[in-house]
Amino acid sequence: MASIVVKRVPSHFALLSSITRFRARSTLLLHSSGARSYTCASEPGSRTPKIYTKTGDKGFSSTFTGERRPKEDPVFEALGATDELSSAIGLAREFCIEQGHPFVEELDKIQCVLQDVGSNIATPLSSARESHIKKTKFTGQPVSELESWIDRYTEELPPLTSFILPSGGKSSAALHVARAVCRRAERRSDTDRDRHTQTDTHTHTHTRLMLKAQLLFQGCFYCANR
Repeated sequence: MASIVVKRVPSHFALLSSITRFRARSTLLLHSSGARSYTCASEPGSRTPKIYTKTGDKGFSSTFTGERRPKEDPVFEALGATDELSSAIGLAREFCIEQGHPFVEELDKIQCVLQDVGSNIATPLSSARESHIKKTKFTGQPVSELESWIDRYTEELPPLTSFILPSGGKSSAALHVARAVCRRAERRSDTDRDRHTQTDTHTHTHTRLMLKAQLLFQGCFYCANR
């Protein structure tokens, strides 16, 4: 299949000061291979930010709303964990491609959804304007899709009768790492809840992370049994 030529978007958290603003405006995401792209819940008309920002050298960084906070703020802890999760899934995806496992496209979509999750996390309601909320808000629709994936792979697997050690081959082991990182991202997202208030969007963010961890576990089990 010929590669789709689109504008390359920088990594999720490498340059938080500019990326958090850019993330909510980006429309296309491209894997390093350049072979596939997905559209996220955002608007067109984006431009690639500079690789350097010179705004985080004093221990502070910016949210999407422009608010300056210490880099150890719960918002950035949650963002960092979400970025680690996407990176871990990307590694697991490459192993799954090598082994010919069937859920590579699901992993692709999860990485794309994580960009929207990051946009939401980077938009504290305490400093957000209506325009910020509009750009980063999403619904619970992908939750149903995640649940359907979990149900489908559950039907294809034998009953789980004991604890599973994080191993079972490269694909399975990499998915176990992603699963563990996903649980941490879930916890960081929950810690950050007080900064956002209990909105529907936050609930969807938390639910998505929980379901992703469950799906990744199903992926581990699937790879180990194939």
